[in-house]
Amino acid sequence: MDDPDTPPSPDRREALKARHRRAILDAARALMTEIGGTNFTVDQLAERADVSRRTVFNHFPTMDDIVLEVFGEMVETIVDSFDANLASQVTGQLGAASVFGQLAEALRAADLFTTMTEITRIFGDEGTAPTPRQAVLFERAIQGLGARLSQITLGHHPSADTFEVEVMCAALVSGALVAHRHWSEATGGVDTPESRRVWDELLGRLIALTRNGYGALT
Repeated sequence: MDDPDTPPSPDRREALKARHRRAILDAARALMTEIGGTNFTVDQLAERADVSRRTVFNHFPTMDDIVLEVFGEMVETIVDSFDANLASQVTGQLGAASVFGQLAEALRAADLFTTMTEITRIFGDEGTAPTPRQAVLFERAIQGLGARLSQITLGHHPSADTFEVEVMCAALVSGALVAHRHWSEATGGVDTPESRRVWDELLGRLIALTRNGYGALT
C-alpha cells in the first residue's frame, strides 16, 4: 500500500499531469460542441474537467491557448488522412501522376468539409461571420498546416524539389483559408448538400488555380 506521506513518484506525477491535460481538452471540446462556440468560462471548464482553476492555468496560459490546442487536434485528423491518402497513391494507385496531382487528390480525399463545418460551428454561430478574435484564432491555428503537409509530401517524394513542394503546400493552405471564408459567407457554414457542393466547387477552383495559374489576372 502506498504511504500517504510519500510524495508521488516522477512517473506518477507525469501521468497525473497528462490525465489532467487530457481532461481539460476533452471538456473544452465538449463545451464548444454544446454551446456552439468558445464563450465558456474557466469555472465552467474546470467543473466539467473536474479540476481546479489553478490546474487549468498550470497547463494553459490562456483560454485561447486551450481553443487552439483543441483546434490543433482537429486539424491533426486532416494531416493523418492526407498522409494516408498520399501514401496510397505513391504505392501505385496513381504512381505516374505528378507530385502536385497526388497532393491535390490527397487533399480532396481528406474530407476537409467535415472539419471546416465543425470549426465554423465552434468559432462562430451558424449563419454569422466570425468575430475578429475568432478569425485570428482560426488563422493562428492553421499556420503550421502548410509546413506539416510539406514534410509529409517530401517524406513520400524525397527527390522532389523542396522549395517547389513548400510553395505548393503553402499556396494550397493559404487558398483554403480564402475558400473557407467564401464558403462560410455563401452558406452560413452549415452542413447541407448544397453547402457541400459549394465547398467542392471552391476546392476544385483552388486546385485548378494553383496548378494552372491565374488566367486573365496574369
